[in-house]
Amino acid sequence: MEGFSRRKMLIVSGGVLGGLGMAGPAEASGSGLGAGESGHGAGVSEADGSDPRWVWDPDADPVAAGILDRGQVPEVNRLLRTWTRNDQPLPAGLPADLRAFVEQARNLPTWAEQSTLDRAAGFVENKGTYLILLYGLGGGMLSCAIPNEARAVYYSKGGADLKDRAAKTGKLGYDIQEPNAFRPDGHLLVTAVKTRLVHAAVRHLLPQSPYWKQGIPISQNDMLVTWHTLPTFVMRKLTEWRVRITPAESAAFLHVWRVTAHMLGIQDHFIPATWEAVNAQSKQVLDPALARTREGVDLADQILTISAKGITPSGSTRPLLNALARYLVGDHVADLAAIPREPVWGPLVRTGFPAWVALRENLTLLPLVPKIAWTIDEAVRKYILFYLSGGKQIDIEIPDTNRPS
Repeated sequence: MEGFSRRKMLIVSGGVLGGLGMAGPAEASGSGLGAGESGHGAGVSEADGSDPRWVWDPDADPVAAGILDRGQVPEVNRLLRTWTRNDQPLPAGLPADLRAFVEQARNLPTWAEQSTLDRAAGFVENKGTYLILLYGLGGGMLSCAIPNEARAVYYSKGGADLKDRAAKTGKLGYDIQEPNAFRPDGHLLVTAVKTRLVHAAVRHLLPQSPYWKQGIPISQNDMLVTWHTLPTFVMRKLTEWRVRITPAESAAFLHVWRVTAHMLGIQDHFIPATWEAVNAQSKQVLDPALARTREGVDLADQILTISAKGITPSGSTRPLLNALARYLVGDHVADLAAIPREPVWGPLVRTGFPAWVALRENLTLLPLVPKIAWTIDEAVRKYILFYLSGGKQIDIEIPDTNRPS
């Protein structure tokens, strides 16, 4: 394989950060959350009967709809390109309703614990390679097997340029792994609020598409489904691989993703508070949502092709990526996404990957190895974004149309 190296394998084993992920809607199927199964012990509200399948984002949705209806999207996007850091004042000239929404939405929830978020940064530093692989290639393939998520990405504006779409999703994944992600000099809060506005715009636009038949997309349930393709899937795989994780690290990792869920507009009483509740909710909302669609199959093929070309221009590493993706998500999801079986690479990956994990876990006990590994992981993440963006600044922008075709 021309030009193949371990570094390049790491770069694109991130699956170009999935191409989908949190910036896309998910399937609104399956039952609602049972009482006591999520959030701060609340689950679906017994008091008002709220069901996450029929709740969207009442704060962001009218703001995005107003910007679209007033024809202000180009100017708003131009202004927001200059807003990048958590502590940065908003640019002058934004519509009053948007400014009011962002000033409220950019704040951490009152229950966020900065010390726990900082502890999670150490976990990310030590486990970065696994996270790149699982967020990207694993989460990306899972997203392709969720019908409404795949269709929404395909028929929205981002579906016309999946590489650009992947770059924007990749920015969210990159920013959440910054050591200072939630601190004043970090970027995650800005990226999350911008993503929330994108979701709200898609809710307004996609029902106008002749190709979209599923009602209003990106409900609270939709976002929960997608959320479970990230921290839930990652922790499940790390446990399966017997990666060393302390109880404090596990709790901190969940806290990061609970705070991120809040910042993306998921209501607190729907967010699971313990790993037991996380796994129970995942079975309830993610498992029933998995199915094959033509759009999902096409997106999976595009993601793997883009990834393979990131390693070698000819894309000759595609069979290896097929095998790796199938190993990560399992045969059921791989079949739904129509990932080809590889008779040569498949057995090699199934045998070699556990050995690689064991070797890496033993090496991380040595002095300086975690720091060196983090440095490599950081270079990989930055290269992924550079490759996807063509070296340009990545701006998460409010769409003003659906897929033009």
